[in-house]
Amino acid sequence: MGVIQMTYEKARSKMQAGDVIAFGGKGEFSEIIKFATFSDVSHVGVILQTKVTDDDTDKFFNQIIESTSLHGFNGVHVSRFSDRLDTYEGELWWLPLSEEIRTRRFNQKTFYDFLFNQAKSRKKYDTPQAIKSALDALDTLPFGAHGPGYNREDFSKFFCSELVAAGLEKSGAVGTVNASEVTPIDLCRWKIYKDSYYQLKGDSEKKISRYNTANPSDWNV
Repeated sequence: MGVIQMTYEKARSKMQAGDVIAFGGKGEFSEIIKFATFSDVSHVGVILQTKVTDDDTDKFFNQIIESTSLHGFNGVHVSRFSDRLDTYEGELWWLPLSEEIRTRRFNQKTFYDFLFNQAKSRKKYDTPQAIKSALDALDTLPFGAHGPGYNREDFSKFFCSELVAAGLEKSGAVGTVNASEVTPIDLCRWKIYKDSYYQLKGDSEKKISRYNTANPSDWNV
């Protein structure tokens, strides 16, 4: 288990819908998320679908869906992953779903339909919930009560890991979770991936701590 350095040219044709993409950004908000969650991961997206281009090269066209600020809109976007890779400043990792999850649980049509509809509806980015999701110390009060840092699940807007977690839940890849409480590093720690993950860009010293070790059911609260 561990990280493997790989170029996107080699990874492109191996990516599949449902594979998670983790980002380690350099901007101010990214640094706040990394500081609050004690990790090198600040953002996540997910491969929505893959296509073969209409030529004789058999190159793959991978689409990523994410909730972020792009092209003047802060919310849910679908774009070419290669474009995001080329312009992103920071670390990029590819986290492929395990074969067991993909073959036994993952419903690609349900996954696609749910996520595409969020982009079609132009759901906006949910900054308050993104911040509160990272403040785990404020989640609980005595006697099982919820504290001021707790998010009740709400899909009227989406922050990045909430969108991906909701898509994976709708697909059947994971059981019932409170997607609004899932941070980017939480999602990377869910035990749903292959043993190894792949770094496509950035500082090779940066890692995803405790990758693929947590039970998603721990977020069913």
